[in-house]
Amino acid sequence: MQVQLGADSMPLRIVTYNLRYDSQPDKITVRQSLDRLPDPLTGPGYFRKRGEQPWSLRRLRVVEQLLGEGIVLAGFQEALVRQVHDLAEPFGADWDWVGVGRDDGVEAGEYSPIFYKKSELVLLSYDSFWTSNTSFEPSRFPGAGSHRVCITLHLKRRTDGKKFTVLNTHMDDRSEAQRRHAASMILARAGPCSFSHSPPDGRDSGAYEIATGVRAPSALPTDFSARFPLPADAPPRPFVLHDLRAHTPRRVVSANHATFTGFDAPNDTHAWNCIDFVFGGANGAYALSHDGVLASDHRPVLANVRI
Repeated sequence: MQVQLGADSMPLRIVTYNLRYDSQPDKITVRQSLDRLPDPLTGPGYFRKRGEQPWSLRRLRVVEQLLGEGIVLAGFQEALVRQVHDLAEPFGADWDWVGVGRDDGVEAGEYSPIFYKKSELVLLSYDSFWTSNTSFEPSRFPGAGSHRVCITLHLKRRTDGKKFTVLNTHMDDRSEAQRRHAASMILARAGPCSFSHSPPDGRDSGAYEIATGVRAPSALPTDFSARFPLPADAPPRPFVLHDLRAHTPRRVVSANHATFTGFDAPNDTHAWNCIDFVFGGANGAYALSHDGVLASDHRPVLANVRI
């Protein structure tokens, strides 16, 4: 999130969370999951389980984690439409969300939805685009494994009227070219905020390098440039995004580093990678959940930011 700290600005607690799509669907409702919760003085059985568990077991853990963190904004990835509704129900009436299915622009395929707390934030406007060569219709970048969509929200905080923008996306897992293309589009669109998904180093790091200004952006699709032209008064200095982990005072950065865990046991770190990020301004607080491996194959990435 591109933000500037101010002494009179209260922080916003935000999160980005790759949920792992519902690969083991069943017909268990949220109400049934709630009714099956054990006595609060009894240890929950899912702590003894290893490997991927059905979404019907994982979803309440996601809600417990995030509401317990006091978040007001959440960007999710890999959520099928039933997962979006399954989160909306226990999140409650004070929450709303925006998103579309990436395969048809309605409900088909995975979402990258943004949830926001209505008592804290007011939705001003929103839009979406596909990180492909045809930005405003459901489409896939050549060579990519999947359609990839980006959701943009313009919000206002109720307490002081300050406005900000949030972008949420999930980059392709197969195509480095798509990730670079997506990063270039997001950088051009971003301004205030972006959640992303790309390694910060190694052979697949091009998107991260473009977002942070190390590598020059790729050419933008003509339809995208036409709808979001560069302002005439844009400063000559190129706009870049900051990885909040790198730009947060070290004393308030979580000791955890890996965001992808693959549902491995907590002490199995040989293949953990950092591929989920909150990009934004040059200060804040940053943390990773300590036990997210049970709710998803990714950890939630949390940040406190000031507008």
